[in-house]
Amino acid sequence: MKTLQDFKQSFNSAQPEASLTAQLKSLWYDGKGDWQQAHAQVDHLTDRESAWVHAYLHRKEGDIGNADYWYSRAGQKRPNISLNEEWEQLVVNFL
Repeated sequence: MKTLQDFKQSFNSAQPEASLTAQLKSLWYDGKGDWQQAHAQVDHLTDRESAWVHAYLHRKEGDIGNADYWYSRAGQKRPNISLNEEWEQLVVNFL
């Protein structure tokens, strides 16, 4: 997968591609509307990239305090953009 469009088209599949990173699998499940499965992909990981996705997921959930903790762990600041824009930025970053 090379583009955001390719990534979105993969939503037609029942499962994410096995070759995707944990971060992209998380964003894939979130894009398909499965927040719980998206969270499960990164909840146990401690690297900065996973923390960034984790932060986004908690922002989406509405738990801003928890989101800000994870943004800090990721070395990021909570963005002042829509959730959809952040999701797309994350996907493009990790592709």
